[in-house]
Amino acid sequence: MTHVLVTGAASGIGRAVAGEFASAAGEVSGTVLTLVDVDEERLEAVADQYDTAQVCVDLAEPDGPEKAVRRAWESVGEIDVLVNAAGVYPSLDMIDLDAAAWDRVFALNTRAPALATAALARRAVAASRAASVVNISSGAALRARPGGGPYASSKAALEMATRAAALELGPHGIRVNAVSPGFVAVDSSCNPVAPEYAAAVSANPLGRPGTPADIARAVRWIAGPDAAWITGEVLRVDGGSGTGASHLPRLWPPDPAPGGAPGDGGGESGSTSDSGNTTEGSAT
Repeated sequence: MTHVLVTGAASGIGRAVAGEFASAAGEVSGTVLTLVDVDEERLEAVADQYDTAQVCVDLAEPDGPEKAVRRAWESVGEIDVLVNAAGVYPSLDMIDLDAAAWDRVFALNTRAPALATAALARRAVAASRAASVVNISSGAALRARPGGGPYASSKAALEMATRAAALELGPHGIRVNAVSPGFVAVDSSCNPVAPEYAAAVSANPLGRPGTPADIARAVRWIAGPDAAWITGEVLRVDGGSGTGASHLPRLWPPDPAPGGAPGDGGGESGSTSDSGNTTEGSAT
């Protein structure tokens, strides 16, 4: 039996992850799920849809992650895969920040995954069992956005926690990775997104926004046996948006002919060279 525990499973990416593993259960016998969320009504609906166990708990509370893991372990069985998908994305300017607001974001986005991982690891090590953990990060971990400072900071911290856990738990057969989505539109009352924002951040080389299903498939892969020699990694699933800023204008028009514009020597405007070290004078 493979027991998969998914947090934040009542909506958004967490719900898609639950559906992805539920489909796996239909294809391969022996996969069971436990779904965790604070929204009892929506959680019950998803659990009924996929015929899974459920644990309603507030993961932002200090003892929430331990409760979720303990109840799932004791009622369903040893946990093989933990997917930490619960999170919140408030719009909050840094100038308006206070301690309570900062702590709310970090409690759910960073502390809860770390504590859930620790709760699983203690039980898995005691039982001499391997396990796989997948944390849901964000492209915001690498790129701050107006109004998203606390969220971006929480996801950057989560990525380091992922690496630290992978380093320490690897000798026990516990893999810890993260999946970092680009912009994905989700139906979430606690994380509403304005259409203008969605349009602004959806640009990527593949030409479309991501879907929760795109992320769920990546989670299932990196959690599974095909990724057995991968740990401590952050898998970017973003349509290529992390490769660069394709929506920005060119620094200058294309060269009229091979070799560069007449008289410019084919180099960049404002560049000088000194003993092989290039100093850019115009590019930012």
